[in-house]
Amino acid sequence: MKGSGTDADVFINIFGEFGDTGERRLNSDKDNFERGTEDKFTIDSPNLGRLRKITIGHNNRGSSAGWFLDKVSVDDMGNKEIYEFPVNQWFAMDEADGKIQRDILVGSTQPMAIVYNIQVMTGDIRGAGTNSKIHIVMHGTKGVKNSGKVFLEGGLFERGLIDIFNVEICELISPLSRVSIGHDNGAVGAGWYCEKVTIYCPFTGIEQTFPCGRWLDEDEADGLIERELYEMVSLRQKRLKKYPWTLWIFTTDMKGAGTDAQVFLQIYGERGKSDEMKMENNTEDSFEQGQVDKFTIEMPDIGRLQKLRIWHEKRHPFAGWHLAKVTLMKTLTKEKYSFDCGRWLDINEDDNEIIREIPATGPLVPEPLPLIKYLVTICTGNISGSGTDASVFLNVLGDLGDSGERLMYMSKNNVNKFEKGNHDEFLIEAVSLGQVRRVRVGHDGRGGGCGWFLDKVLVRVDGTPESEAIEFPCDRWLDRNEDDGQIIRELVPAGEGLRLFNVNYQIAIKTGSINGASSDSKVFVKMYGEKGDTCKMMLMVSENDLSNYYETARTDIFTVETFDIGTINRFLIGHTNEGLRAGWFLDSVVISVPVHGKQYMFPSHRWLCKDESDGKVEVEIYPSEILDIERMINYEVTVTTGNLRNGGTNANVFCQIYGEEGKTEVLALKNRSNNFERGTTEIFKVEAIDVGKVYKIRIGHDGSGIGDGWFLEMVNIKRLTMAMVQVEVKVEPKKDKKKDKKKKKKEEEVKVEYIEELQEVVETLAFPSNRWLARDEVDGEIVAELLAEGTEDLDINSYEIHVFTGSLWGAGTDANVYITIYGEVGDTGDRWLRKSNNLNKFEKNQEDVFNITAVDMGVLKKLRIRQDNSNANAAWFLERVEITDNKDDTTYYFPCKRWLAIDEDDGQVARELVPVDEAFMRKGEDDDEESSTTLGLEQKAMSTTYTLKVKTGEKKYAGTDANVFITLFGIKDDTGMINLKASKTHRNKFELGMTDEFIVEAVDIGPLQKIRIGHDNDGGGSAGWFLESVEIDAQSLGQRLCFPCGRWLDTGEDDGAIVRDLFPNPLQTEFYTPFVPYEIKIFTSDLFGAGTNADVFIVLYGRFGVCTQQKRLCFNKRERTIFFERGAEDMFIVELEDVGDVIEKIRIGHDNRGVNPGWHLDRVEIRRLLRKGKGSETIIFPCECWLARSEDDGETVRELVPSDIITEKLARDGSLKVTEIEVEDALETHMYSISVTTGDVYGAGTDANVFLTMYGDLGDTGERKLSKSETNTNKFERGSVDTFTMEAVDLGQVFKIKIRHDNSLLSPEWYLDQVEVVDLDTEEVFLFQCERWLSKKKEDKRICRFFHVMGYEGVRETENSKKKNLPPALKDVDSNMNKKNKKKKEEIVEELPIIPYHISVSTGLAEDSSTSSRAYVIVVGAGQHKTDRMWLDMTNGRTSFEEGSLESSVCHGADVGEIKKVELGHDGATPESCWLVDELAISAPTRGLKYEFACKCWLAKDRGDGLTSRVFNMLDAETISITRKIIYEVVVLTGDVQNAGTDTNIFMSVFGLNGSTEEMFLQKNEDRFERGQQDTFNLEIDDIAPLKKMRVRIDGTGSRPDWFLDKVTLRNLTTEEECLFTYEDWLSRTLGPKHTLVSEMAAVVDGEEMVELTEYIINVKTSDVSAAGTDANVWLIIFGENGDTGTLTLRDSSKSNKFERKQVDTFRFSDILSLGELSKVRVWHDNKGPAPGWHIEYIDVKDEVMDQTFRFPCDRWLAKNEDDGQIMRELPCANNDKLDFNEKTKYEISVTTADTDDAETKENGWVILEGKKARSKEFTLENSSKKKRFQRGGVDSFDFSSKNVGDIASICLGHTPKDGKKVKGEAFWHVEEVIVTEKEMGNRYIFACNAQIPLSAKRDEFMTFECTRTVESFASKASSLVPVKYEIIVITADQKGAGTDANVFITLYGTNGDSGRRQLRQKFRNLFEREQADRFVLEMLDMGELLRVKMEHDNTGLSPGWLLDRVEVTNTANGVTTVFMCGKWLDTKKADGQIFRIIYPKY
Repeated sequence: MKGSGTDADVFINIFGEFGDTGERRLNSDKDNFERGTEDKFTIDSPNLGRLRKITIGHNNRGSSAGWFLDKVSVDDMGNKEIYEFPVNQWFAMDEADGKIQRDILVGSTQPMAIVYNIQVMTGDIRGAGTNSKIHIVMHGTKGVKNSGKVFLEGGLFERGLIDIFNVEICELISPLSRVSIGHDNGAVGAGWYCEKVTIYCPFTGIEQTFPCGRWLDEDEADGLIERELYEMVSLRQKRLKKYPWTLWIFTTDMKGAGTDAQVFLQIYGERGKSDEMKMENNTEDSFEQGQVDKFTIEMPDIGRLQKLRIWHEKRHPFAGWHLAKVTLMKTLTKEKYSFDCGRWLDINEDDNEIIREIPATGPLVPEPLPLIKYLVTICTGNISGSGTDASVFLNVLGDLGDSGERLMYMSKNNVNKFEKGNHDEFLIEAVSLGQVRRVRVGHDGRGGGCGWFLDKVLVRVDGTPESEAIEFPCDRWLDRNEDDGQIIRELVPAGEGLRLFNVNYQIAIKTGSINGASSDSKVFVKMYGEKGDTCKMMLMVSENDLSNYYETARTDIFTVETFDIGTINRFLIGHTNEGLRAGWFLDSVVISVPVHGKQYMFPSHRWLCKDESDGKVEVEIYPSEILDIERMINYEVTVTTGNLRNGGTNANVFCQIYGEEGKTEVLALKNRSNNFERGTTEIFKVEAIDVGKVYKIRIGHDGSGIGDGWFLEMVNIKRLTMAMVQVEVKVEPKKDKKKDKKKKKKEEEVKVEYIEELQEVVETLAFPSNRWLARDEVDGEIVAELLAEGTEDLDINSYEIHVFTGSLWGAGTDANVYITIYGEVGDTGDRWLRKSNNLNKFEKNQEDVFNITAVDMGVLKKLRIRQDNSNANAAWFLERVEITDNKDDTTYYFPCKRWLAIDEDDGQVARELVPVDEAFMRKGEDDDEESSTTLGLEQKAMSTTYTLKVKTGEKKYAGTDANVFITLFGIKDDTGMINLKASKTHRNKFELGMTDEFIVEAVDIGPLQKIRIGHDNDGGGSAGWFLESVEIDAQSLGQRLCFPCGRWLDTGEDDGAIVRDLFPNPLQTEFYTPFVPYEIKIFTSDLFGAGTNADVFIVLYGRFGVCTQQKRLCFNKRERTIFFERGAEDMFIVELEDVGDVIEKIRIGHDNRGVNPGWHLDRVEIRRLLRKGKGSETIIFPCECWLARSEDDGETVRELVPSDIITEKLARDGSLKVTEIEVEDALETHMYSISVTTGDVYGAGTDANVFLTMYGDLGDTGERKLSKSETNTNKFERGSVDTFTMEAVDLGQVFKIKIRHDNSLLSPEWYLDQVEVVDLDTEEVFLFQCERWLSKKKEDKRICRFFHVMGYEGVRETENSKKKNLPPALKDVDSNMNKKNKKKKEEIVEELPIIPYHISVSTGLAEDSSTSSRAYVIVVGAGQHKTDRMWLDMTNGRTSFEEGSLESSVCHGADVGEIKKVELGHDGATPESCWLVDELAISAPTRGLKYEFACKCWLAKDRGDGLTSRVFNMLDAETISITRKIIYEVVVLTGDVQNAGTDTNIFMSVFGLNGSTEEMFLQKNEDRFERGQQDTFNLEIDDIAPLKKMRVRIDGTGSRPDWFLDKVTLRNLTTEEECLFTYEDWLSRTLGPKHTLVSEMAAVVDGEEMVELTEYIINVKTSDVSAAGTDANVWLIIFGENGDTGTLTLRDSSKSNKFERKQVDTFRFSDILSLGELSKVRVWHDNKGPAPGWHIEYIDVKDEVMDQTFRFPCDRWLAKNEDDGQIMRELPCANNDKLDFNEKTKYEISVTTADTDDAETKENGWVILEGKKARSKEFTLENSSKKKRFQRGGVDSFDFSSKNVGDIASICLGHTPKDGKKVKGEAFWHVEEVIVTEKEMGNRYIFACNAQIPLSAKRDEFMTFECTRTVESFASKASSLVPVKYEIIVITADQKGAGTDANVFITLYGTNGDSGRRQLRQKFRNLFEREQADRFVLEMLDMGELLRVKMEHDNTGLSPGWLLDRVEVTNTANGVTTVFMCGKWLDTKKADGQIFRIIYPKY
């Protein structure tokens, strides 16, 4: 073949059953691979066994690289076998399929290839792209199989792009365990930054993501150019499985048979169909005459193939193609199908079609389907303009598939197609479709008059009579400007309710808000559901009709009507890539299917563009979540307008349907056509809730437009219901086989039977009307209620409405008034009160009568009355409404007595009223006085008051001036449309970033489901509004709901909607105790100047100090001027907390603002409803005194107690019973004297105003200002005592005070010493020891504090400890804030113990990556165990997760055992709340584990995958072992001594037998560690019990640095063990005898001291070496089995000049807690003085009590310039020399038998110890009859001597019969645990077995147990302390500003203790610079296994911030390297602001 040779380098890899040869280059000296030659090569390799396949390819180098390979033979010389690999294919980029590497199986003719789809994403970083050749190796699950090295040819690998490769491999290795990716470093700019690799295997349907995010570059980071990538399991997706097929297309060899057109193909099977496929490959000349073209395709499993459709799209003469046949083979099973055609696809040949359907034939198809010609008749309507010139297409759908969309090109009978009234006939040739079910017909909307009115379509098989045609009626426009604007319709056969059978799919497509995101291209979609797929559909006409589709940041909404495809599982979207700006950035797609009650979220966030990302213009996307929405059903509403003159209307028509299960919303009947013309019938399809059996409808219009009068003749409503239907079934009698051969002569043999079955049927209801809806006809009504024909039990009723307007000034209104009346059966809807008996309606003191006709509603329940605020005097005072039911002559009284006005009362212009009993109404009429009763309280109690907070977003131009309205929808009813007019907070409403408050009252609408909020787009260009959220607080229900929105309501933004439905976000719902209504009447005295304009507030108190919040009675200045005038009686109805049955007292006061604030209050009356029965009680609180600064005692706050209680109760006979009683036992008013002592310290006095609140067990005083001191004119001076008198209602026992100042004037700082409160009436004294600063500059900078009375025992609360009332755990909500419907069986939940979880989250660096939403974590364990939602509340006052920050919090949750998954999410539900999480770390200290997840993912509604929560799989985590902690309860008692309290920093460390803790900081938490106080809190302490001693240290900082510590108690919460540590002295530099800041206390357990005091004598010998002495300061720490001594300063020596050459210095340290046996000392100096270098010979330490001396030899320098330059040394004790380990030793084995019935055994056990050095012999555990062993729950000990086996790793346990007899039956011995103790060293090995060991005589039947825990004895640890050199490499990260100039310190922690803090320094080197590795060598005593390191710096230098990448520590003695990955900032300004990090080893 011409050009078949190659110059490129050829590589081969041979795969056998034992592995592969790896890639080898085939190279010999001569010119290889020339045309027609055979070349031989020899390869050496290990034995591969049977050969399976080879991979062969070339590297495309050289001038003519293309290569045609015929075959390869491999001779396996070792096994003497020859393998043939026939190939016969091109290896060339420009031939056939363009591959230059192939997998070939042995002897295969057909490659069994599985295609892997590999997407490689290059990072979006400068210089990320590469020109090198990239290769990849995929490894299978067990790592056994791999793909060999695959070169990814033809990719761009440019910055930010995704390259897609389809790689064929002859192995199924998915799911992969890992991939290796690398490059050959072969080009200029070879470095490459790989972001991630995604591999999808269609065959398994698994898509795996392998994140990389690293450089593959020799000059970057670690210099690797090949990396192993591991999968992030939580990103794994299950996609649809697809199977590979091979396809051959044969073109005949007739002249001109070939074509250059693009060929398409679609295949149908029994279970569905494939997508349309474009047949393309790299060769130029496909489909040439006489040629076979081969393709590989993938299809989902569609069952046995039935037919194939093949077509091309070129309609010009030379594109004709003569197709011989198509063959298809399933690659895996070799199933073969053949499709024989032998026909032209040409517009000039045969039947001029260029589309063919071919039935499948072949061995698998017993009966191929016939080819049938269908005659389709398309009837165009007879309406003017009904014809079209557009291209019409049609698709016939049947049981066996569809015909595909066919262009209706050649009409059989008309040249000019689709003209008005035409019947055009077309032939469609298709493989039999079975029963024809639907027709999909449409046009492309091109051309001038493209609108088309289609009457119907008829379909029949050609040649059958017309009577057999199936009729598909349409009778609708296919026109963008008529009807619903759709130009494609799906038709169903003629019958009832045609439109009910189609389902509406509402598709909202959001274009991204990225530059250039918009597209001019046409978009198509295809939905795949479980019941079938739709066709590919062009989206032509949008619902929300934005002028230009697919514009940046806009949402286009399309409705697609099609058959029910069931649950949607994936979705295809793409565009035709035409137009100038075809590229499109698709943000997301939301598909709502109301009929299913489902909404599907499809996030996309990607380009569909030839030049961006992966270059695709169509994608398949899968739903990220499926939400439940309100479920609707289809209704078909047919409206017939009468054929009368002017019968038609142009107004807007609406209707509402009422059924037994509720009512629909008001449905607008409108579309794009001109509707409701005279004599027409319109059909509307509406989706609304299922109301059950329909009993009435209301239909009407709004009276707008010219000629609005309308004659409505009839309304029909159709819907689908399930019913029993009779179906006929044909029953054929049995026949003989002989008869079967004859033709059926007789027809009578077929019988017909009828059976009943449940089917969907159309139910039709007729509502006859035959009346005018017009203002100027009959009754002038434009709304009518219609009853369904045949309803007997209901009839039309009329209601007479009497509206009484009040008698106040300005009570009348000119606005329009509307009313809605609600009864037990439905309601009237909103009716305008138009025709009254008065000409001028609603005037002051007037009664207006109206009539309303409506369907009888039964007993009336409530009414809503509103005015629309139109015209000048809109304010209206409504007295009451009376309604008479004319049918049964009942009258209902609805009292109101309130304003409906935006500037009166609460600003509402709508009120809901409830009927009250007549007795209450009549009550006021008997008295002559004007005391007519007010029933506001009753109304309030029956209604719910909703406080709405509407928050406008913070975007530019977010505010609106339009009129905003809202409707609240409850489960039972809605509130109707409410105009939000009167904002409580702002005069100018809805401005940027503001929150406006409104009040809405509603009666009994049930729990809120949703709200609808919108505006009328009034106010010109500034009408657009960005609504952030709506918060609704219903105090009477005790819940606060948040409705997030975060979208524009603007015709020019988003989807152009200006009304939105919002749903509550369950994660933000709060619950609290519901409030109750109180009616408060305030009587101002009739004195001169009695009134006030100040702000009046009130507080109510019940028993035991229960009180309400302080409630302001006026909202704004306008209200303050109206109320509290002289002699006035003002009534307020407020909702407040329920204070119980008795109101003990009230406090009322004002803020003394405004002109003439003085107020003379006569009395207060408070009325509330009785708990039982109907009625109320009124409590009277007399006052009769001034609240004024200038009158009486100058108080503006008074406390009042009740005098009388009046009760009104409704008696049985309907009369009111009134009783009055005097209050006998009211609380008295007491005088309190308060003495405030200011401390005697510098600057203690204050000039600020001081406020005091006292709390007693009967209530509190409220905040009072301490204004007039009785002792000093200048109050609160240093050292002085000020006395104040306060009058208050008896408080009982005063237990707490709150005192604060307002930080005003020059020196507000105040040191408060104490407060003494004396109750002058009872002479009780309450003393409060304070001794604290109230200052913005000192201590914790607070100026408000709580103090408790001396000796207070209860729980102390501080300002911050009052936790927010969090919502109770929402069990029925999933993490994405969607209600779950799954009703699980109530499982019995066992209570799990609560443990702390430490969670830290770092936020990424990207735009919008920060969030202020609340984040939460849920930890999921095995089984059903999971924690509640743990909210991550911020510490230190931060409010949001800032970008780049690292936030840590401690949460408490259930102990779920082994953690399996962790869910992280947040409660932000608006599209704005995005959060980019970089890393999540979660540790469970009590389990000793920490998990780190590299998340790098968005949690956002409109980023990433659209979820606000994500579940991380433990497989993705780095699991790190950390120190296991135990939780202790710590009780700290501070002494009761003056100034004992402190605000210094307190540190505590604890020492136990098994180690010691690090210093732990004890939080002050506002008021811990104060005088005489006992503080209790929990601490996590390392598991080191039994405890020996404790050290408490303070650092002497703070405003009050001295502390008197009395004692500390530690209680282990699991074992309940308690240790007491007593000190009883000062920790202070100045006070007390010791002058120390450190205290050491011995642990006392059960009265026994764990360690005793001793005296240490330390002798230090300086060596006899030149210049050995030192002048520096020297310190020493001694370590022993009880911990360490802390730092000892070697100051007072026996010699005057210390540490001279050859000198011994002695130091005495008395009263030190003995350390027992000593192990090491740490000695160091500070390198000060003229000659600091020091050479030590040894150090001796003598313990006086033990009378033992320990020697620590040194003989080394501590000098910067000698030896290794270290000035700190650790010296091991010479007494602990290693024992000889080879001798015999003793083992004690103690066995615990389980405490269960069947645990014990009478037989023997045996055990073998397996050590690291040796294995012991078998020890028999004897069970003698005298001494019974292995009893239930018993512990048995055995001693054995044996050779020393070293550290014991595992044991073997056996269970054997005593006398070796045979074993009958099964017997077990249940062993709980085994403890082995090695006696010589005392090491203990613990084995937790908990297993049943079977009885067996055989010695090889036993169970093996690994060691669970080793307890190393002190002697063993001490003996292993030998000096070791550690090499420490510190690597600084490669990021801007990563280096540091600060001094860096390291501390290593190992199993043998810690190293002490060592500075890392080197001479003459700039350390720790960016991307630099610094090496240090430190000598220390062997640390054992390294557990963690602590890296820190001292924050000095110019740029101290440091980004530490990692630390590598190598123990040079054993060569073990431990790597500690950090990757975090140590910087006060970045991450979490810490400059130290504790890092755990990675490996």
